[in-house]
Amino acid sequence: MSDMQISGYQSAINARHYIQFAGGGRGPGNPGGGRGPGSPGGGRGLGSPGGGRGPGNPGGGRGPGNPGGGRGPGSPGGGRGPGGGRGGGRGGDGRRRDESFVENEGGRGNRSGRTTSTATTARAPGGLARPTTTVRAPVRPKGPIALPVTMTVREFSEATGVGASEILKALLKAGVVANINQQIDYETAAVIAADFGIETVEYVPPQLEGVVENIRDVLAAQDPKDMKPRPPVVTIMGHVDHGKTKLLDAIRSTRVAESEAGGITQHIGAYQVELHGRKITFLDTPGHEAFTAMRARGAQVTDIVVLVVAADDGVMPQTLEAISHVKAAGVPMIVAINKIDAPNANPDRVRQQLANAGVIVEQFGGDVPSVEVSAKLKKNIDGLLEIVLLVADLNEYKANPNAPAVGTIIEAEMDRTRGPVATVLVQNGTLRLEDNVLVGSTTGTIRTMFNDAGKRLRFAEPATPVVILGLHDVPQAGDILQVMPDLAVAREIALQRQRKQRLEAMATSRGVSLDGLFSSIQQGKIKELNIILKADVQGSIGAIEHALSQLNTDEVQIRIIHRGTGTITESDVNLAIASHAIIIGFNARPDPAARRQAEQYGVDIRFYNIIYQLTEDIKKAMIGMLEPEYREVTEGFAEVRNTFRLPTREIVAGLYVTEGKISRQYNVRVLRNGVVLHDGKIASLKRFKDDVREVQAGYECGLIVEGFNDITPGDTMEFYRRERVERTV
Repeated sequence: MSDMQISGYQSAINARHYIQFAGGGRGPGNPGGGRGPGSPGGGRGLGSPGGGRGPGNPGGGRGPGNPGGGRGPGSPGGGRGPGGGRGGGRGGDGRRRDESFVENEGGRGNRSGRTTSTATTARAPGGLARPTTTVRAPVRPKGPIALPVTMTVREFSEATGVGASEILKALLKAGVVANINQQIDYETAAVIAADFGIETVEYVPPQLEGVVENIRDVLAAQDPKDMKPRPPVVTIMGHVDHGKTKLLDAIRSTRVAESEAGGITQHIGAYQVELHGRKITFLDTPGHEAFTAMRARGAQVTDIVVLVVAADDGVMPQTLEAISHVKAAGVPMIVAINKIDAPNANPDRVRQQLANAGVIVEQFGGDVPSVEVSAKLKKNIDGLLEIVLLVADLNEYKANPNAPAVGTIIEAEMDRTRGPVATVLVQNGTLRLEDNVLVGSTTGTIRTMFNDAGKRLRFAEPATPVVILGLHDVPQAGDILQVMPDLAVAREIALQRQRKQRLEAMATSRGVSLDGLFSSIQQGKIKELNIILKADVQGSIGAIEHALSQLNTDEVQIRIIHRGTGTITESDVNLAIASHAIIIGFNARPDPAARRQAEQYGVDIRFYNIIYQLTEDIKKAMIGMLEPEYREVTEGFAEVRNTFRLPTREIVAGLYVTEGKISRQYNVRVLRNGVVLHDGKIASLKRFKDDVREVQAGYECGLIVEGFNDITPGDTMEFYRRERVERTV
């Protein structure tokens, strides 16, 4: 075999061994020569290993001595010389290059100038090049990266150029177990990006730039020429039983204290009174220390605080607490020394105690006005209101009534017939009917507005408290209400806030029953106690949350995994089953389906109507001091079909027993939309005209509730008895 044949044969073997060719041909005697990329000069000529025009040039080209001749001088592809093939291609840009790999900008190159997935090449036996593959690092952008409020891990990876696996590792180190499709908020993304040395900024779409986060910023941005005087907003604070509600009753000439459980105001209300043709808005914040959060919320929307101190009791712990809230809010204070009609009243001692607490009244040379009043006798009430107006004149409270309305939710609840109902205090602008509003994480259109007297309103000016209907869901107390020009934009913002709330609420934890809490803590079985909280109105929830947060210890943390208003439903029980949580009903009861499921799965449901009883029970459970209790055993349910008024002005409820039975000895609860209206005894139970001892399910009867007449068709009655149960630890 000739040298040319040997050379061509070796070229074919090499080509078969190393998969890629750069232009080998099929000349006669060249068994296996091919045009695959990577072949450095196989040609069509017989046995030519890359022949070119110049005889004897290995890989000849047009210029003698060019290795790997091509059409351009020095190009690494074979040329058309006699016996040589068209190997290799055009050789990139025609300039002389070595046989080593050259990477093109914007892609990966090879000897033929085409882009491939090869990153580097290695020299192979026989002068051929073998490719090796490497992964290219993603290119990270320069400068700050704009990130949305929420995004998936994949979107975050694409925006920053950081590999998704690296992001997931960083999240895992931070205690967040996620996948590539998991949503994360901007705060989390910013922390992760900072770990990789990437600067970020939060992207706010143009349509979201007008969203209000702080009402003070809105007021500061108003044109002083548009600002008009408005009524002052006054909050009444003080110690429990010092007469806050009775003082407000004296101002409003109404009475509400007797209807409150335990004599303590359970909900925040907003009212407006008029003196000498000028209006004053009052917020009624509850007085027990467990309602610290609600009083603090009242100070955030108030202009003036009236601190009520009993002349016969003096400064108490809750009085000091209220003083702290007033100082933190930076609002003026007026001291109302109440109960001056009491035999042992001593107003001067009260003033001295206030001075010791850092509140110097005007009589002692300070700047805090003090007024002696008697809510019981309605004495000097007008004098107190005049001081309020005087302080308001000194501070010149103003707002812009021509701007779109902005306000704060004071109270909210779900009404069975009217749907979501919210009390809002308008703080700037004028709220009108048919306004589209964004309220926290919900939206709506104002359909109806009432004032505190129940009168329908067409608009509400600044410092006016109104009850509004038309929201799609129950907002949180303290949420900001804002009029939006476009309801679609408002819904988009609400959805983003809901996603953010879900992200913040995501956590896996464990819980136990209240009875076995202490033993579980001692055995180290739990570190967190999960609670599902259902209340009659939204305002109670914030106060209970604050009270429970004060009970956290090193051994156990209390976590409220779900909160809401209204009936305890099957969904709540399912959540409790999945998370091993305790359900607490504050003036809220379960429906029959939820009660059956709770009994079936052993879910612990506790019922309370006074907050300090709730906190005392959990505190005792945590330290292993549970006392014997009387547990309620529900015996039956009945639906009110009709009502009849007797000549004695008593109301007879016509009932249909839907479940269990009714007995004269049982206690009865009157429920409306799952909220407890009354808890008392049965005064009379009849079927037709005969008194009966009990009525079974499926029968109708007439019943009078002792001392309660506010019964309407559609209400539900729950009948129960108490049995003594020894708690076990």
